[in-house]
Amino acid sequence: MANHGMAQLTDLQREQWSVDGYITLEGALSPEEVEFFSDEVDRIRMLPGYEPGRGEVPRGHYAWVDHANPEPESFMDRRDLLPYHQAFIDLIDRPNVFDLIVDIMGPDLQFSMSQAIVRGGKDGFPGYTHTDGGPGQRRVRVTETSAPIAVKVMYLLTDVDGPDSGNFTVYPGSHMRAFPIDGGERTPHPHRPGAVQLTGKAGDAYIFSHSLWHGPAPNNTDNGRKTILYNYSQMFVRWYDYGGIVPEEILSKCTPRQKRLLGDLGHDFRPGDYFYVPEDQEAVIYQNPEIGNSAFFPGGITASWSADT
Repeated sequence: MANHGMAQLTDLQREQWSVDGYITLEGALSPEEVEFFSDEVDRIRMLPGYEPGRGEVPRGHYAWVDHANPEPESFMDRRDLLPYHQAFIDLIDRPNVFDLIVDIMGPDLQFSMSQAIVRGGKDGFPGYTHTDGGPGQRRVRVTETSAPIAVKVMYLLTDVDGPDSGNFTVYPGSHMRAFPIDGGERTPHPHRPGAVQLTGKAGDAYIFSHSLWHGPAPNNTDNGRKTILYNYSQMFVRWYDYGGIVPEEILSKCTPRQKRLLGDLGHDFRPGDYFYVPEDQEAVIYQNPEIGNSAFFPGGITASWSADT
């Protein structure tokens, strides 16, 4: 859609997305925002929330804890950031990043996960490589011209200047290939041939496909690597952070677009809701009441949408 008023990928970014499966955005967060979110991650560390269960729950699941490791530079993996501050809600549809996600995915999307990860310095963690979405989504790959099932954004809150600094590590172009799961010599790792350990400055961001082979490198520095990760998926995919309805205490703080991204369709759930999107979906996502859903409702929208709903 050419006249929706949102930013779009440059030709170079579009080519990199198609070929490599990720793009880099320099300066996605301002220095002031980096400082704010870094302080928030430190604050959240000492608050209750969801962290990896470490034997209490099945592998890959999270358990409710009183706080994370109190050492600021140590490992932390906190899920569901939205309740902690309004700024985490507003980061959902930050224009300079969200616009590009919509350009990549299309408007029939939802927000499905928020996460803050600190990779501790010199903690012996060897790094690893994976794809997002678990075994089921690992079997699904996109073509060069199709929209992805899910996309994730990683915001750097610390500089990553050299190798083995907890780098976000990718295998460029791997989003088009099956992920080896034999556990042997073919298993991808941050130090295997083809892996690229990305460097960047605090405030930079990476947007990448769920099917890209990626993961953290070891962190052999003295400092923790802080990041925030947000996940977006097509509307028919189950949320990562919420089993059903998003709590009202979060929705009450959201704009109409944020509410829609969190599953509020303006009415009680009906069968088919997340497969056949509301008539005003594009109007809400593009924040333009003159736009109708191009596939089914050309030329207009229903009167149900307004800036106050």
